[in-house]
Amino acid sequence: MSHIYIYSPSSAVRDKAAFKRGVNRLKTLGHEVEVDEAALTSHTRFAGDDATRLAAVARAAASGADVALISRGGYGLTRLLPELPYKQIAKAVEKGTRFVGLSDFTALQCALLAKTGATTWAGPALGEDFGTEDTPDDIMEACFDDMVCGQGEGTGWQLPKSDLPALAARAKKPVEETPPLQVRNAILWGGNLSVLCSLVGTPWLPKVKGGILFLEDVNEHPYRIERQLTQLLHAGILGEQKAVLLGTFNRYKVSPHDRGFKLQTVVDWLRSKTKTPVLTGLPFGHVPTKVMLPVGQKVELLVQGRDALVFWG
Repeated sequence: MSHIYIYSPSSAVRDKAAFKRGVNRLKTLGHEVEVDEAALTSHTRFAGDDATRLAAVARAAASGADVALISRGGYGLTRLLPELPYKQIAKAVEKGTRFVGLSDFTALQCALLAKTGATTWAGPALGEDFGTEDTPDDIMEACFDDMVCGQGEGTGWQLPKSDLPALAARAKKPVEETPPLQVRNAILWGGNLSVLCSLVGTPWLPKVKGGILFLEDVNEHPYRIERQLTQLLHAGILGEQKAVLLGTFNRYKVSPHDRGFKLQTVVDWLRSKTKTPVLTGLPFGHVPTKVMLPVGQKVELLVQGRDALVFWG
């Protein structure tokens, strides 16, 4: 049985029913669940004022839990970056606590990697994933369980067909003769695109060269996604990576003004501007089916045909 500590470092929990469902489902799965004393605190849009949320992060680090799981994302962690207890968090990671989350949690993950090199996990949040009214996604649960048990060794997915011509063009071969793409010994890092872009030019963005950068976002129109990717491109960050993996970008609406400008337009344009391979379809983001990704860990990437595999076992 694993000890899971639930805390709220970002936005306030408004959906108390989802929070309760998430706690009950984790208990049903056989976990011991401990809820932070301020997990349901509210201060304007935040889960408590800055001091309250900093204290919650410190308690999560001191909990001795197997997993420290955020209740939800939203916004708030970038405000805390100068004062986060990095040494305490890194020490907790060293002792076996796995810090898990996504979205706004990207700020803590990147800052911790930049300051200490410690590994965290991009993965589910309590309310969004375990607290859903429907049955939680099977793949998400299985990947989470593998991480909890220390059995997770990697993740695989099938690239969309639209990726194949780009890989072939990069190799200067016909699609049917495209050689495998293999990246070894690369640090996996990234997360939410908007949050990551907000860290550019600050001490909290990791300086990763020869890494594998994964990105996702929600409620962002394709032109905004392109603008943010352009910032990473012009800052030299994309060119320093061995691969860029794009997860899910969803919950946006195109308009008549777009005249055919869409997410694929953005991907095609980005590929024309960088020599770094850009792969899509990574099962991660604000979607039910999401895998677990070790942020800050060295991994290998293998792409053969439409089959893509990231592994660290």
